[in-house]
Amino acid sequence: MEFLRFIDIAGIAAFSIAGAFAAMEKKLDFFGIFVIAFVTALGGGTLRDVLIGEVPVRWMTDLRPGMIVLISTIAAMLFTKAIKNFNKILLLFDSIGLGFFTVLGIQTGIVLGLHPVICISLGTITACFGGVIRDISLNNIPLIFHKEIYATTCILGGALFFLLQMIEMQKMPLEIICITTIVMLRLLAVKFNWQLPAIGKLETP
Repeated sequence: MEFLRFIDIAGIAAFSIAGAFAAMEKKLDFFGIFVIAFVTALGGGTLRDVLIGEVPVRWMTDLRPGMIVLISTIAAMLFTKAIKNFNKILLLFDSIGLGFFTVLGIQTGIVLGLHPVICISLGTITACFGGVIRDISLNNIPLIFHKEIYATTCILGGALFFLLQMIEMQKMPLEIICITTIVMLRLLAVKFNWQLPAIGKLETP
């Protein structure tokens, strides 16, 4: 439980920073930056909790997630001048958040006794849908709908989670391996331009 709590805090912080940098790239004010960081960090978990009937959702009864978002947002803003490439920072922290929140969502499903496929779906929702809300709010096409590999990394990491569980690997090493796999897959997919095939084509005038 202690490690899961660490995963939760680290995931919120990572996604908050990713959201803050995405908002700063659009030159929003402090309130706008905080809102984007908030929905990025907590949007996926909110949707997950609504789907499993856990209402009111956690951030409405516990102020700590909101405080983590606030502190992470302020930290991101303080280091703005020292960072030359927002896109690289956004990619790094977004990838870290994907790894942490996928595992957290999977564990939520396991506690409820759900089928592994549903657990992986909950992990993917937890990890990806805050980013969907962020991108729509910033008038961008959500990354989950791009050709580039995004949600697929969560699904592959989730599948690996249950494969390792079948060989009775201890819980903490299993979670660390899955988080690392998801983060590395996402970073490598961007570096080497791994993409899923696109359907349809743009017509030239």
